Amino acid sequence: MPFRATAWDRGRGLVAGRMTAVRIPLTLAAIAIGVASLGGQSSSPVPLDKLKLPSGFHISVFAEGVASARAMALGANGTVFVGSMSARGGPVYALVDRNGDGRADEVKIVATGLQQPAGVAFHHGSLYVSSTTRIVRLDDIEDKLDAPPAPVDVIKTLPQAGGHTWRFIAIGPDQLMYIGMGAPCNVCERLDQPMFSTIARMKLDGTGLEIFAHGVRNTVGFDWHPVTHDLWFTDNGRDELGDDLPSDELNVAPSPGLHFGFPYCHQGDSPDPDFGRKRPCSDFVPPAQKMGAHVASIGMRFYTGTMFPAAYRQAIFIAQHGSWNRSVPAGYRVMVAKVDGRKVTSYEPFIEGFLQGTRSSSPRGATADQFGRPADVLVLRDGSLLVSDDSGGRIYRVTYR
Repeated sequence: MPFRATAWDRGRGLVAGRMTAVRIPLTLAAIAIGVASLGGQSSSPVPLDKLKLPSGFHISVFAEGVASARAMALGANGTVFVGSMSARGGPVYALVDRNGDGRADEVKIVATGLQQPAGVAFHHGSLYVSSTTRIVRLDDIEDKLDAPPAPVDVIKTLPQAGGHTWRFIAIGPDQLMYIGMGAPCNVCERLDQPMFSTIARMKLDGTGLEIFAHGVRNTVGFDWHPVTHDLWFTDNGRDELGDDLPSDELNVAPSPGLHFGFPYCHQGDSPDPDFGRKRPCSDFVPPAQKMGAHVASIGMRFYTGTMFPAAYRQAIFIAQHGSWNRSVPAGYRVMVAKVDGRKVTSYEPFIEGFLQGTRSSSPRGATADQFGRPADVLVLRDGSLLVSDDSGGRIYRVTYR
């Protein structure tokens, strides 16, 4: 159901709190979802002073009230679309900065009712949205933000068996849609369903679904090098091997059919204790960069703008969501990897400070004391960088001057 949140005050968030249904009557479920989306809004000032960035970079709040914000996509007219992680009827947002001041004037909800609509992609006027078993399309969406069209099914037969069911999607230079197909487990071998633990791709009409890359445990972010068009992607390592194993991976797949090791080999050099005897690590493509254990590296983009210094051109910005079961929390930051061809030449923090320490410890590990968890990054036309935060319900904007 369509909603519109208006009257935003930059210092305090939502002032009027008005939500108006446009043309379509509200149901109680839709009202609950709309209120929840505003519930992600923080009434207290955001502690931006705790965030550390390289000299010359500045961070501000682009939008608030974007509960469970995940993947982002940019519309042709500059609308920022944001998926969410809500398991039941999660919202899909449209953020509009009408006056171009670097702050969203409106936060709209353009779709509800999808299970974990985490992935979004924009192409030729249409917004594609993923859920656990479906991908839908909203046509001419930027012309219909106040009265969104009914979603059209593109495909509704994606495999699902629990586990990593949130689907990152993106449309490649070949005009095919790529889909992250996470493992339905921590670690398992599902020979009965080869589509699990892969990156798949298909035509934009939903036909021709095929596997592009094998042995990918859980990718929630990928992008293509702007010059070589090689596909680069993040992959989250398995749990229950201790604090320091295995590392998350940054991988590059220049061609289809490559295997990146899961479940037999982790981080390119560590055989799995249960499945490693079946195939050696030498059978698989090693990562281009080890990114640290349990840091939950997810959303990533190549920097294609011109606002940042030349040293950042074609670098990869990576959102690290942060550990959930490590005895000493790790991640909760944005990293930057600079590449030369298919090699990573440097890998270092870009935004730190979301993690301020730990509160307590449990059998699953320490509880992080944090005010944000980076989930995705997106380059705007002016060269600034957006960072989604699904914990704080915010979108940040990074500029350089």
